[in-house]
Amino acid sequence: MSRPRTLASTEAGQSTPEYVAAVLLLAALFMSLLALVGPGLPGGALARAIAAKLVCAVDGGHACGRSNRDVLAPLSTLERAYGQRLAAMIGERAPEISFEDGDFVSLPVDYRQCRLRSCADSIRHGSLSRTQTGLRPVAFVHVVDCRDSSAAARAGYDCSGARAGNVYIQYWLYYPDSRTGPASSLTGGYHVDDWESFQVRVGPDGTGMARASSHHSYNGRSGGLGSVPSDAGWEPKSGWDTLLGQLHVAAGSHAGTTEAAADDTRHIPRGALRLIPLEPVAAAGGAPSFAVSPPWEKGVWSDPESTGT
Repeated sequence: MSRPRTLASTEAGQSTPEYVAAVLLLAALFMSLLALVGPGLPGGALARAIAAKLVCAVDGGHACGRSNRDVLAPLSTLERAYGQRLAAMIGERAPEISFEDGDFVSLPVDYRQCRLRSCADSIRHGSLSRTQTGLRPVAFVHVVDCRDSSAAARAGYDCSGARAGNVYIQYWLYYPDSRTGPASSLTGGYHVDDWESFQVRVGPDGTGMARASSHHSYNGRSGGLGSVPSDAGWEPKSGWDTLLGQLHVAAGSHAGTTEAAADDTRHIPRGALRLIPLEPVAAAGGAPSFAVSPPWEKGVWSDPESTGT
């Protein structure tokens, strides 16, 4: 299998590191002087706008669109990977995750920090922002931007047909294991490592749809017994639903639906979920051997409309 590719970059407007550093330093000094003098300085607003344009010009577009006040603040991990506008979309479209009731719950974690239940679990109820050992819950992010089909094709993504013009955001959740029942180790319903996902499709008009992975297929707001044929691989479903912003996680198996259940007693608020770009992680290589296929080896990584999970 070919090595995953990172987001395509453009060579337009590239400058030497020395030039970029000089302009950024000049802009920073300029903004610092304005801050010391105060907002009453004549022409201060215009000066801030000019400094912002300078930073935008030399930063390859990542800082473009940021306010004059925060343009010199450090870029977030998402902004460095995807640019400011797409990073904002990723944050806004991330789900609040709720969990089916049980004695404990496994939170999605960074597999590079934790691959055991002992560091992923929590017995707490209510709003969760940490595991029992203090780890933050994590969602790895993968984006297929089909607004530029040519660039997407160069990156190895399928943006043909109805995919064109959409932005697909995949939130990948890693759990140390999966079990579908109390006797799962005997019935074959248990395995170590579990990758599940919540995916959002944003159309050219800004309209969003979402789906959640469930074994061999996808669900919208419905799951349970109605999803058995697709979970068994008999009738794979695309699962896209107009219900947004929620991910319900089944106990043990971590199969998902896009609507929280009334009796869910635990949830991860959207703001508590740490979002990590997955493209550079996958491209760097060196990932451990997983018992199940990691996201970058799944068909949906390159074809965002795939019904395989």
